[in-house]
Amino acid sequence: MPVEVTNIVVAGIGGQGVLKGTDILAEVALRAGFDVKKSEIKGMSQRGGSVTGEVRFGPEVYSPMVPTGEADFLLVLEPTQVAPNRHLLRPEGVLMTPAEINADELPNKKAINVALLGVLSAHLPMNEQLWLASLREGFDLSFFEANKQAFLLGRNLRAKANP
Repeated sequence: MPVEVTNIVVAGIGGQGVLKGTDILAEVALRAGFDVKKSEIKGMSQRGGSVTGEVRFGPEVYSPMVPTGEADFLLVLEPTQVAPNRHLLRPEGVLMTPAEINADELPNKKAINVALLGVLSAHLPMNEQLWLASLREGFDLSFFEANKQAFLLGRNLRAKANP
């Protein structure tokens, strides 16, 4: 019987919070009791280049790398990164982009990564409190309220789309 592993790829460019987003995601899955593996490719991130992070979780995970065509979710922070990373997404996988978020509703425009984590969270088996606890610990406390609002904005958008 195959072991159910959830595969998530987060892609963007340097400075958008790809690595922080994968850190938060991995922490939430770990807190929920899953075996978690994470990998990242920084490349030219300090010069605005492509950055990807991969998180895999389930009862038992052997490798941190998401095999080509097996990502259940592709969360893209920069629209130009959809095409270079689409091959990682399985045919029935879910693509999430900044187009899902109304940036004018964000308390801080830089929180798009957290808002998209909120969208993603509505698809995953981890409860809201685990996400909020990980956000609280993952960022300076002075950013928590803005990140909480951004996260809930994204999470509630998905809930409204799928009542």
